[in-house]
Amino acid sequence: MSNHKLTQLKKSIVPFEKSDLKSSIKQLINTVPPFFILWFLAYQSLSVSIWLTLSLAIVAAGFVVRIFIIFHDCCHGSFFKNKKVNSIIGTITGVITMFPFEKWKREHSIHHATSGNLDKRGTGDVWIMTVDEYVNASFKERLSYRLYRNPLVMFGLGPIYLFFITNRFNRKDARKKERMNTHVINVSIVALYSFMIWMIGWQAFLLIQGPILFVAGVLGIWLFYVQHQFEDSYFEDEEEWDYVKAAIDGSSYYKLPKLLQWVTGNIGYHHVHHLSPRVPNYNLEKVHETTPPLQKATTITMGSSLQSIRFRLYDEASKTFVSFKQVKHLMPKSRSNVQIKSKQVSLQGKS
Repeated sequence: MSNHKLTQLKKSIVPFEKSDLKSSIKQLINTVPPFFILWFLAYQSLSVSIWLTLSLAIVAAGFVVRIFIIFHDCCHGSFFKNKKVNSIIGTITGVITMFPFEKWKREHSIHHATSGNLDKRGTGDVWIMTVDEYVNASFKERLSYRLYRNPLVMFGLGPIYLFFITNRFNRKDARKKERMNTHVINVSIVALYSFMIWMIGWQAFLLIQGPILFVAGVLGIWLFYVQHQFEDSYFEDEEEWDYVKAAIDGSSYYKLPKLLQWVTGNIGYHHVHHLSPRVPNYNLEKVHETTPPLQKATTITMGSSLQSIRFRLYDEASKTFVSFKQVKHLMPKSRSNVQIKSKQVSLQGKS
């Protein structure tokens, strides 16, 4: 894309970067109260059937994902025009979703500024190793990486680690504002959970809140994972890296059924979001539909997205993701065997 077309593309998006107070309030109303209503119904259903409780908890988990999208927009300062209001709503929704507002805002902004940059990985993103890095890594590093990328670990233990460890502690060099916000959210969560346990008992609380958090966590990690882990996703070294290419070519359009699109707050239009984080979630679809160049982004469906599970390493040579099996022949053991055979051939030749 030429610089002129790039300038025109950015200009065409500007009108959609403004939040609409009515739309934001409407989204809060159709998202937060229904979550609490579902939570209450799940509690009431305990006396009827545990399966009904779990069903209601799963539906409630979908609303937690939608609440997280509101939290996410507040982090970008795109949900409301007022910075302070974004901070307040972001902190409140952070308590509901168990995410620290200031901490995650900083990490996520780094993710946007470095997405697809091979030289600046490690903050706010999924751990990705290149083929060369994996082949030359120590056994311990390869084992850690394989465990991390294992679906049972990433989507099974991942939510637990995210909610109760990663999100609960500040980085060592965190500023005072960030530290205080994390502490406020942690204390609020403890107070809220303690109150609920006092009200209904720890067994009932765990039977409802446990599945809600776990399912919401799995869905959240999956969405974050799949929208950058498609076969020909964009990754480049610092010298070649380009923000716009990283946004359009390195973020997918996850085409979901309308109901799931609503539940996930249009985050499937991830290429639009990465191109302009200032666009509130309720405007993402409009940008995609009215901007032809953005419609050329890689489109994945619920079916095709499942293929991303086997994408484990990024191959800089082919510019694609590959599986562990595809690089097995490059592993140190294989190279050692080749070297031994070469030496044997050499010695036989000399003899």
